[in-house]
Amino acid sequence: MAEDRKLLEPFHKTVSGFVLLLVGLLLIAVAFSLVNQGVPFWTAAENCVTADWIGGSSSAVDAIFGTRPGARVSVMPEYCTEDPSAYQRLLGLLTDVPSLILLICGLLVLNRLLRSAARDGVYTEQVAARLRLLGWLLLIGSLVAEIAQAIGRAALLATLTKDVAFSPDTVVSTMTAPYLVMLTGLGLLTFARIMNVGAAMREDLEGTV
Repeated sequence: MAEDRKLLEPFHKTVSGFVLLLVGLLLIAVAFSLVNQGVPFWTAAENCVTADWIGGSSSAVDAIFGTRPGARVSVMPEYCTEDPSAYQRLLGLLTDVPSLILLICGLLVLNRLLRSAARDGVYTEQVAARLRLLGWLLLIGSLVAEIAQAIGRAALLATLTKDVAFSPDTVVSTMTAPYLVMLTGLGLLTFARIMNVGAAMREDLEGTV
């Protein structure tokens, strides 16, 4: 157990530090809201959406930015509101909060996983179960978070321009598939199966001894 604890110690301390930092930032945000007469801290930020699929290039734009022969400048319109309504603020939150929630949940599960591994050893069924939970969280959670954020961006964009309506096509256009996070989740599920085998082998070895 002591050897496992030493191996996990640097990473465990880093994850614990991030958890404490996030908790501290959330408390500061709440305190700021209370001091600012209950006004949420996010209301000071502008709500913007970049519609990169609408953009393009033209000779007039190239001339403005002084491009050299053979080069061109691509323009991607960014729609913003300086005085967002309550509905627009809600949509603005939806474009960011799901990823933040996924990050916090992932760090909490990872922190519990590392605590369990440091206390009981790496090759245990509990560690394998929490590793499996983290894998599913990254695999499914990242996709759900991105879909929710794309819906928020598409709905916000529809309130900022008459040229784009809220539709499934707009939602898909604003999405960026989280391939790396999903592959990481699949990798963790594979490692969870390996950990299960290792835990069974450890129990057999202890029973033999």
